[in-house]
Amino acid sequence: MDRIYAPWRIEWVERESDPIDGCPFCVLPERESDREARIVAYSDRNYVLLNNAPYNPGHAMVIPREHEEHVTDLDDATLADHARLEAATIEAMRRDIDPDGVNTGRNLGGSAAGGSVDHLHTHVVPRWDGDTNFMPVTADTKVLVEAIDRTYEHLHAGFAADGRVTDPGDADGGEAVRLSFDD
Repeated sequence: MDRIYAPWRIEWVERESDPIDGCPFCVLPERESDREARIVAYSDRNYVLLNNAPYNPGHAMVIPREHEEHVTDLDDATLADHARLEAATIEAMRRDIDPDGVNTGRNLGGSAAGGSVDHLHTHVVPRWDGDTNFMPVTADTKVLVEAIDRTYEHLHAGFAADGRVTDPGDADGGEAVRLSFDD
């Protein structure tokens, strides 16, 4: 039997029970610490959350603050803000984690489309040349090379360097960066 040692995962295993009553994407922004909730940036109508089960280091999601299931349910201002925050997320990744490429996408249609949460969200996944190695092909296992706390620091710094910052937040103090796309 092959084993992969991942000591940082013990925090997840030993965590106090953390029942989320309702939609996690609605509950997480209400938490006291943005960092503990894994929220790295906010805009006026959306926010950026690190994926708790990332495909690659830096895997983030852009999520409307209002609970909507379909992109067609977003009002024009939220839709425009969502697109601009998605672009700002890609810029933050390019500034601080320097991927070779980026995949973006949405799982629309619930479990039939691979989604598990009915709150609309857009995945933004940094990619590097050669990031698919023998492990997924031969062992059906994905190896992540960076802990999510370090990824938080990288993306927080990337967002903090954006020219549209209204509040740089404090990564160590658990505060996300705030951006505004008002022209």
